[in-house]
Amino acid sequence: MVKLVVTIPAYNEESTIGEVIAEIPRHIPGVDQVEILVIDDGCTDGTVNSAREAGADHFFAHRKNEGLGVTFKDGLDQAVELGADIIVNIDSDGQYNPTEIPSLVKPILDDRADIVLGWRDIDRLDFMPVGKKLGNKIATWFTNKVTGMPIRDAQSGYRAFSREAALRINLSGKYTYVQQSIMEAKYKGLVIEQVPIEFRARHGASRLIPNLITYARRAGATIIGTYWDYHPLKIFSILGGLLILAGTVLGVVLFVYFLIHNTISPMLPLAIAGSLLVVTGLQAILLGLFADLLRGQRRFQEEILYRLKRQKSDNHNGRV
Repeated sequence: MVKLVVTIPAYNEESTIGEVIAEIPRHIPGVDQVEILVIDDGCTDGTVNSAREAGADHFFAHRKNEGLGVTFKDGLDQAVELGADIIVNIDSDGQYNPTEIPSLVKPILDDRADIVLGWRDIDRLDFMPVGKKLGNKIATWFTNKVTGMPIRDAQSGYRAFSREAALRINLSGKYTYVQQSIMEAKYKGLVIEQVPIEFRARHGASRLIPNLITYARRAGATIIGTYWDYHPLKIFSILGGLLILAGTVLGVVLFVYFLIHNTISPMLPLAIAGSLLVVTGLQAILLGLFADLLRGQRRFQEEILYRLKRQKSDNHNGRV
């Protein structure tokens, strides 16, 4: 039996969440059971009541507003505990079309993908502000560069996950998840497929992401931090190599000066700086080697975490 759980992160969306839930199809080819899980991220309005009246099956609540990244992660974890074979994440503001869920999950049902991203044709969205379009394009370009994958829309939150993908992905970002989950999928060998989706105009400001500048800064930090976690030796080697190169250049300058003047006394500060650069560069490379060893330890810990999560889910849902 294939069970689909639709997760809906929500923060003060009482006017739209009911319509979103009403549009979610309960009968999908290849799926035997569809359930809806609402993650209440510290709502202070009637969002939960609206969702309950609309027919949501499960609720998970934060005592205070934790942020989109934490809300998504908790939704993914709770869906796995509910026995989901496939998980679809959709926003509560009504911008994504819930009736497109069947096309989103089909690549997973056909065993072609572990994760399916719904991509928006940003250039055709006349209602989207130019600044937001540019931000989306920059974030997608940056994600493509660090993953080497041809992602069309890295910012889209409308996406589907297989149970295996949900168990494998470990997210740490508080304010976003969209880029980090793609990077995690890449580094863990999960297959990503993309399908076009409808994107509707929003009425009112976003509540999960109220400040785009703050979001962009923190999302950038998440991307860089995730890349750092998986490529510490590369980063430290580049940094160390640049420092050693700078120190070597100073050394050559000092050598030429000595040949001409038969002394380096006036250039003593330069000699000290060059030596420090070379020593610091070597230390950076050694630090990279140490960080790479820690990365191996982290992979081992993640494998243990994966097995524990899988066992807990299997025991909870009577899987053999």
